[in-house]
Amino acid sequence: MLEPITDADLAPGAWTEHELFTLVYRVLAPAVMGYLAGRGVDDPEALTQDVFVTVLPRLGSISGGASGLRSFVFSVAHARVVDHYRRHERRPRSVDYDPLLDGRLSSSAEHEALVATGNSDAELLIGKLKGDQREVLLLRIVGEMSIEEVASTLGKTPGAVKQLQRRALKALREHVSEEEWVR
Repeated sequence: MLEPITDADLAPGAWTEHELFTLVYRVLAPAVMGYLAGRGVDDPEALTQDVFVTVLPRLGSISGGASGLRSFVFSVAHARVVDHYRRHERRPRSVDYDPLLDGRLSSSAEHEALVATGNSDAELLIGKLKGDQREVLLLRIVGEMSIEEVASTLGKTPGAVKQLQRRALKALREHVSEEEWVR
């Protein structure tokens, strides 16, 4: 695991522009990609690249040190998710696969894809949460952001973020029973 970015790393002259972008990308890209995947975008890798293409020209003008940089990167990622879903709203809806209606005895392609991509029970549970609750948990856990950073990214108050996080965790507890998920 890479060391987090410090305010000293962002000081003028500490790194060349190329070195700074490489550092920022290597440290933040995995968390951004996890956040985008958790939001259910079709191609999280491509959208991650789009986020960093937007971030690159603005690296020298970001204020707030390492925390400000992290908030800016996740604000751009959040905006890309919103854009992604707006584009999808304009397209015809596809029908989701329902395993209860499938009479085949072999595994479905969806199940095999989930196994191949390594989706865990936790990811499937987070997918059951409602929009803002899922958003807050993904930013807090995958993005490793503080409550204040999440509030800034989502344009909410820290109190609202805490309440959404509490409700999300409560909803997850209700979805999980010990017998069902412990194997």
